[in-house]
Amino acid sequence: MKILISGGAGFLGSFLVESLIKEDHDITVVDDFSTVKYHALPEKVKLIKGKIESTDLNEKFDYVVHLAARPSPEDYIQHPVETAMSNSMGTYKMLEITRKSDGVMVYTSSSEVYGSAEIVPTPETYWGKVNPNGIRSCYDESKRFSEALIMSYYREYGLDVRIQRPFNVYGPRLREDGSYGRVVSRFIYQAIKGEDITIFGDGNQTRAFLYVDDWVNATLKMMFLKSLKGEVFNVGSNKEMKIIDLASMILEMSGSTSKIKFLPPRPDDPPRRAADISKAREKLGWEPKVSVEDGLKKTIEWFREQL
Repeated sequence: MKILISGGAGFLGSFLVESLIKEDHDITVVDDFSTVKYHALPEKVKLIKGKIESTDLNEKFDYVVHLAARPSPEDYIQHPVETAMSNSMGTYKMLEITRKSDGVMVYTSSSEVYGSAEIVPTPETYWGKVNPNGIRSCYDESKRFSEALIMSYYREYGLDVRIQRPFNVYGPRLREDGSYGRVVSRFIYQAIKGEDITIFGDGNQTRAFLYVDDWVNATLKMMFLKSLKGEVFNVGSNKEMKIIDLASMILEMSGSTSKIKFLPPRPDDPPRRAADISKAREKLGWEPKVSVEDGLKKTIEWFREQL
């Protein structure tokens, strides 16, 4: 199959590309490398370096996967316009490519569309509780707009679109540095380096963590299974974990003597998050296979090798 992937050099994209290239698919990646640190694209992949919102392609593709985004809160707060553009004009560009190709589009949305959810674990039917003009709105609301635009193409043009909402995916290659650092990779890096483990707030906020291999498996099912036109799926775990407990687990598993340091809470940071995956179990035949302990072990080992 001929497949176009925006953001294919990033954390999620690189693992998806590796899996697809093993099946000898023809892969084209569009990426501007603005958030990429550990990029690992196979030689057979065609790379177009640039932003998807300013890329024009006349080729046709069987599958289009839109991953390009700035998903780290510290990063997208610093780059709100670029963040909103990839989830507006970028999504429009990918939809138009899909429509002209008569292909299938898979959009990687986010659990952020739920905001501070009042139902946890949260089902796909929950509409969300999001601040439309707050400091996180450049990401949260542009993801919600993308979903609205995608479903508009589905309803008006009959386009075969599928939307996934990942929940805190982690693993090797997830950036740990500066404003790009995500909670798992940042904690692991700090623990290995003997630095303070920095927690925003009191650490009682919860997240549900998904190892990247499980995300890839769900994404492949969403791409290639039939009869998923217009469907939306949570791709995550239903097992909540307090951030303070995550920090303690990483400290123990890494053998670190780092201390925990509490920082002021982030504005509009959701207090709880976990996925209701009933629909993914039923329609995709999918559920997470990798435990948090096993996933963290693999991720810690990878970061030790890098450092």
